[in-house]
Amino acid sequence: MTAAAPATLVIGATGTTGSRTAALLAAAGHPVKAASRGGVPVAGAEPVRFDWYDPDTHDPALDGVDRLYVIPPVGDPDPEAVVLPFLRRARARGARRAVLLSASSIPEGGPATGRVHAALPGVFDEWAVLRPSWFMQNFTGDHMHARGIRDDGVIVTAAGDGRVGFVDADDIAAVAVRALTDPHAPGTDLVLTGPEALSHADIAAVVTEVTGRPVRHRPLSYEEMRERLARLMPAEFAAMLAGMDRAIAEGAEDRVTDTVERLTGRPARGFRALAERELAGR
Repeated sequence: MTAAAPATLVIGATGTTGSRTAALLAAAGHPVKAASRGGVPVAGAEPVRFDWYDPDTHDPALDGVDRLYVIPPVGDPDPEAVVLPFLRRARARGARRAVLLSASSIPEGGPATGRVHAALPGVFDEWAVLRPSWFMQNFTGDHMHARGIRDDGVIVTAAGDGRVGFVDADDIAAVAVRALTDPHAPGTDLVLTGPEALSHADIAAVVTEVTGRPVRHRPLSYEEMRERLARLMPAEFAAMLAGMDRAIAEGAEDRVTDTVERLTGRPARGFRALAERELAGR
């Protein structure tokens, strides 16, 4: 009897990039274990319950797995405390490749996920870190920017006129699949952007044109944004997010890379195309 092929464990399989990555892997015929706190089914994948803070869920999720797509716990300012022991456990159980989702704004060795990034090559010989820019879906899904657009016609940030190479989550997933399944892992970090850098005022203008509803960008100071976010989340995480906006205002995210095209063989998708697909008619 032929042994079952090893599976890819996709953590956060109901989230923005995890759901897309699990679906693409399954559609291509790769065995997938779709991990989420509720063990929610994903088409073509085996649902498994997984909670970063419940070690009893870890070993069952790792059974039969040889590679992982790792999304650290959202909102945790110190994810290495739970993520690194899990990654070492996965390696000891036979997993040989890990692809970590981080962010373009967080360098290797930086805060939060940056510390997991720095440690990853010491755990896995085959690895990659995806560092996408801010998601285009933040303006179309359930993010506070999308809710602000729907409820008030306002995008509120401390980013000023700073520009960002916003990236489509579909493109992030496509790169994740290549990093997980290509014969050779990238063995580096990959900064992912869309094809152009846009300010939040530019985003508001595109949404206005596509939907026919007026949308504007409302700039706040760093301090105002920090206090606004602190009403919704832990103060330390609020300060970090407000600081990321301030970095955008200072030009830290004003860049475009060719990583999506280089890894997938097709150009990265632009924001207008996504807005026309997801917002037209709303």
